[in-house]
Amino acid sequence: MVLRMGMIGGGSCLSIGQTHRLAAQATGEIELVAGVFSSDPERSRIAGAAYGVDPARAYADLPTMLAAERARSDGVDFVSIVTPNHLHYPATSAALEAGFAVMSDKPMTARLEEARQLRSTIRQSGRPYALSYTYSAYPAVREARARIAAGRLGDIRKIVVEYAQGWLANPSAGEQAAWRIDPARAGVGGCIADIGVHAFHLAEFVSGLRVSRIMADLGAVVPGRALDDDCAVLLRFENGARGAVLASQIEIGQGNGLRLRCDGEKASLVWQLDDPHCLTIHRIDGSTETVRLESSGAVVPAPFEVQHADGYMDAFAAIYRDFTAVLRGEEAPLLPGADDGLRGMAFIETAVEASRANAGWVDLVV
Repeated sequence: MVLRMGMIGGGSCLSIGQTHRLAAQATGEIELVAGVFSSDPERSRIAGAAYGVDPARAYADLPTMLAAERARSDGVDFVSIVTPNHLHYPATSAALEAGFAVMSDKPMTARLEEARQLRSTIRQSGRPYALSYTYSAYPAVREARARIAAGRLGDIRKIVVEYAQGWLANPSAGEQAAWRIDPARAGVGGCIADIGVHAFHLAEFVSGLRVSRIMADLGAVVPGRALDDDCAVLLRFENGARGAVLASQIEIGQGNGLRLRCDGEKASLVWQLDDPHCLTIHRIDGSTETVRLESSGAVVPAPFEVQHADGYMDAFAAIYRDFTAVLRGEEAPLLPGADDGLRGMAFIETAVEASRANAGWVDLVV
């Protein structure tokens, strides 16, 4: 049975909404059938037509959509939230309270207190909820997690994740940047909420360890910006391991440079987005093992695929496959959910506040 998807946001067909739609479609189990694609009813109608949605199901606002889809015998099975950050909390809450499962783009919310409230709402609703931390679904990343969990690296000593981009180095970076540098829409964090939280999630996901303390240095490097565009955060993990998240969007010449290194007492491993199917393991005896884990190959239009890193759409589709498994009552233990979302928001807001106060080492309190 094909699962029916509703979308909140995604008014531009070049936006993250298109990424979600194509990833969901690539599972072969999901069809986009309804949505509120913009707060402007006319733009929502136009986007719906571009997505191939029945005009009667391209709604003008969220309450109308939720009520109408609940009343249909063929209503949506779940809702994907692909709006700017400030709408994640109200849209997700409304969808859950209407009885729908939710797949949300990250971060969970715009503010930590919202994330705390939302996790409570998720638990009370009993409906599935997931976050699109896409990089955690690369086969090589999941293999790295499995090897560390099996003790192949020994006790973990250090985890460093770097995420470098350069597209915000220009003060006038275009429409896609507008909401990301606007506190009213992005929330308390800029770069740290856009890509730094991906790096933080990878550090915890792969190592299996929780960060307990951080020391943050965030900056708005481009003059006039209200939110950070460059971040350095030292980490201390629960087992005493050290680490760092280095995230920047002002490094000229960098496209989407994501790199993870995890060092243990017996070996280290390296994964990077430039060659995402490759996992390199360096052992203390001097030997090196290179493991290649190819993606299955999500079927998406070639012009769209080239805008993303190799295997990105397949990893995104894997997130949706795990989500469909949960919707069908199956287990998907690697699917990011409410706890991951709350920890991500705690990381963002704690880092912003600690950096602003020049507070040094602080506890990461969820």
